[in-house]
Amino acid sequence: MQGTVYKSTGSQYIVRTDDGQQFTCRIKGKFRIQGIKSTNPIAVGDVVRFDTETIGDETIGIINEIEDRKNYIIRKSVKLSKQTHIIAANIDQVFLLITLNNPKTYTIFIDRFLVTSEAYDIPAVLLFNKVDTYDEEEMLEAKYLADLYRKIGYTCIGISAKTGKNVDQVQQLMEGKTSMFSGHSGVGKSTLINFLEPQLNLKTEEISEQHLQGQHTTTFAEMYDLSFGGRIIDTPGIKGFGIVDMDKDEIGDYFPELFRLKEGCKFNNCLHLDEPKCAVKQALEEDEVSWSRYRSYLQMITNEEDSYRIDNYAES
Repeated sequence: MQGTVYKSTGSQYIVRTDDGQQFTCRIKGKFRIQGIKSTNPIAVGDVVRFDTETIGDETIGIINEIEDRKNYIIRKSVKLSKQTHIIAANIDQVFLLITLNNPKTYTIFIDRFLVTSEAYDIPAVLLFNKVDTYDEEEMLEAKYLADLYRKIGYTCIGISAKTGKNVDQVQQLMEGKTSMFSGHSGVGKSTLINFLEPQLNLKTEEISEQHLQGQHTTTFAEMYDLSFGGRIIDTPGIKGFGIVDMDKDEIGDYFPELFRLKEGCKFNNCLHLDEPKCAVKQALEEDEVSWSRYRSYLQMITNEEDSYRIDNYAES
């Protein structure tokens, strides 16, 4: 039988077939995807083949094959720094929810996420959530960031998952596609999904007053069918986003604005550091490239840590 993984708990997988049947499946023995050392060899969104067997009154599925992935999005595991974690597979687009407070989303986190989506060829949309709570200064900051990323080529939408402001624009982008929501805990992923699809009634939590951080309400990634067409993958909140398997000389290619300038550099292997006649450094001095993006680029190519934690970073 063949089906799509809708939920992964690490040891069990909820798999749904095209005709709507649902099976609880497990992996028989050791199952590893060639070339990927991951904490989870099978992820939500994967198309798998499985056999069924009946034990007592229960019928379970035994996964024996995974179909080739169109794409996947991956990060370094925080607890196991030398391992990677596949967040989801076979995605049409990813929405990154961003908040300026409660909790704060730093640009280094945004940029790391965007670099990964570029590397794995997944279109990304930035959603600036909780605009109903922003004061004048915060609203100006949100507009500044949205303008910065729009100039690079990303779609940016200011929304309120609580009041529904501009959520109709998000729904239009999602129709007929498999979308993934990601971001820190507390940015409003579950609240947004509940607004889009109220009958799902996903659990939400208030922000921790003591630490101004979100509390984990989604333990495992899970996919849901949408009444207006398409599917949504809800993911656990993440503090850090470690980039995986990227050489420092290729990271700049995943910054679209740096990639466009690359051919103007004197050296083909220019890292945009101290090399002479660097088109990126010239554009930076002329304010044609964002300093925050350039700082993120530098942090990525010089960072030797195996895992990255956003709570260890403060913007200058």
